Amino acid sequence: MSDDGRLGLVGAASIALGGMIGGGVFAVLGVVAQIAGAAAWLSFSGACLVSAAAAYSYLRLNELSDRRGGSVTQIQAFTGNGAVAGVVGWTLLFGYLGAIAMYAFAFGSFAVELLGTTHSLARPVASVVGIGLFVGLNVLGTRASGISETALVAVKLLVLLVFGLWGFYYGNRTGSLDFGLGRLTSVGPYYALAVSFVSFQGWQLLMYDQEAIANPREILPKAIYLSITVTVVVDGLIAIVVTSLAPTEVILQNPETALAVAAEPFMGQVGFTLVSAAAIFSTGSAVNGTLFSAAYFTKGMIGDGLFPDAVGRAGTDGVPTRTVVVLGTVAAGFAAVGSLQGITSFGSLAFMAVFGAMSYLAFRERDGYVSTVVPAVGVVGTSILFPVLLYHLATNEPGTFTTVVLAAVAVVSLELLYFERETIRDGFHAVEERIES
Repeated sequence: MSDDGRLGLVGAASIALGGMIGGGVFAVLGVVAQIAGAAAWLSFSGACLVSAAAAYSYLRLNELSDRRGGSVTQIQAFTGNGAVAGVVGWTLLFGYLGAIAMYAFAFGSFAVELLGTTHSLARPVASVVGIGLFVGLNVLGTRASGISETALVAVKLLVLLVFGLWGFYYGNRTGSLDFGLGRLTSVGPYYALAVSFVSFQGWQLLMYDQEAIANPREILPKAIYLSITVTVVVDGLIAIVVTSLAPTEVILQNPETALAVAAEPFMGQVGFTLVSAAAIFSTGSAVNGTLFSAAYFTKGMIGDGLFPDAVGRAGTDGVPTRTVVVLGTVAAGFAAVGSLQGITSFGSLAFMAVFGAMSYLAFRERDGYVSTVVPAVGVVGTSILFPVLLYHLATNEPGTFTTVVLAAVAVVSLELLYFERETIRDGFHAVEERIES
């Protein structure tokens, strides 16, 4: 933390890490392990590579533009097309809602495991209550500061490193470590790579918090690259340990809490409890931080006329209460009725679309300052992963595929209705005039 209260490198990186750690090992790991098995760590690594290429694109566009900000700001700056920027903004917002629901799903799952209840409604209720708690905190203006977020992330990383290194040692001593290299000839790891994409979006929150960062031109890139690097190392280590030590049937039956189950063989009940508690804190802080940033993001879109002002007032100080409540309600609905596979897939598809668009924009604006190769990795990677994920869902999870497609159609329909509302209104007026005449 700098003298003026703004975030330094550690504080900024901690905010990005909070979301990515919560989304990776605590929320998505079980789903990825179900699909990729012991090659889950390679799936995380591949998703990280594509996400890092998108991060490079964001940062370079941010430097080239006179306006600092994220997707919507840069698309407006480089294309001058408010409608395209608005569509991207809506897509990104629904991606955030999917991410919040994903964190809340994991929050509820670990809370239920820790309480030892088996009632079918326990997990949905715990997830909704969790979101409700953090909606209340945001309405009251409570958000983790740079210092508290750094402390929370430090504790989570300490727990994960103890678990990972101890588990790696235990697995190596017992000869049970499996790196899954033989699975690279199967399609599972590549499907899992696409599913895990949503877990590497937390760094993007820093693009909207640049005013809170001391010397963002220097610190922002370092914080983003540092957070991505730490996340992929931790995710990889934990994925190897979990897939090596947790029985396959446990991962298949309880993907949400596989991390805590994997701790029992070498850490006992204390390990299970410690990891579950860390998961609750981690996913809870991820809900809180993402909800806060999504509300500010929505407030900016309302101010630019890209989102209906019925959702909140752009002129209010701080986070608009109505906006937080609306976003929290929608996310709670996703978390209550959606499956973890469906929620993560929806979020991954949304972020692939936005990250691919930003990578293409950076590729289009390439010159001596912007590399050609790195944005191209982002464009090609997301262009391949998007249909791969859809194909996986269609062939292996038809119910989830139908849900995700219907949700996407609903989002696109809402976008078109909003941005074409004047054209539609003029059309109705023209019809009314013809009828009257």
